[in-house]
Amino acid sequence: MSRIPTPASVSAAPAASRELLEAVNSQLGSVPNLFRIVANSPQTLEGFLGLHGALGNGTLDAQTRERIALAVAEINGCHYCLAAHQYLGANVAKLSSDEINANRRGTSGDPKAAVAVEFAAKITRVRGKLSDRDVDVVREAGYSDAQIVEIVGLVALNTLTNYMNEVLGTEIDFPAAASLAA
Repeated sequence: MSRIPTPASVSAAPAASRELLEAVNSQLGSVPNLFRIVANSPQTLEGFLGLHGALGNGTLDAQTRERIALAVAEINGCHYCLAAHQYLGANVAKLSSDEINANRRGTSGDPKAAVAVEFAAKITRVRGKLSDRDVDVVREAGYSDAQIVEIVGLVALNTLTNYMNEVLGTEIDFPAAASLAA
């Protein structure tokens, strides 16, 4: 059970959040618990959706965004986000189960994607305290400066949702992700 109430429906959410939740419903066909629990603060929901939408319109493809989300969720131990992004990775981004497991381990079977995922994982582990060489490796793999900024933004966005779910105890409404084998 969550630590604060999750509105049972869009109509049960604070009035200032309802239009935003309707937009989520129109886009996804449902309103996952994460969005409904964040709706307790219309301002936080607005900020979260704004960043989510902006990064979704960036130059990194959906597969790379899901790969990063999986790596960050695994490092941060967020079971809600692991379940959600494993589902989205498989069903929306069309990542294989082997690729999803590699992403959760902080890498990828795709050499270029591996650089982005490893960079995101390192940012998460060391809380942004990277070297010049760490950034140069990403640039040398063919990522633009804008894409490097997007990767950092995705780490921040996913850390926000990881922390939100862990602090609030958001009930998982996606198929649970299995633990990674050692």
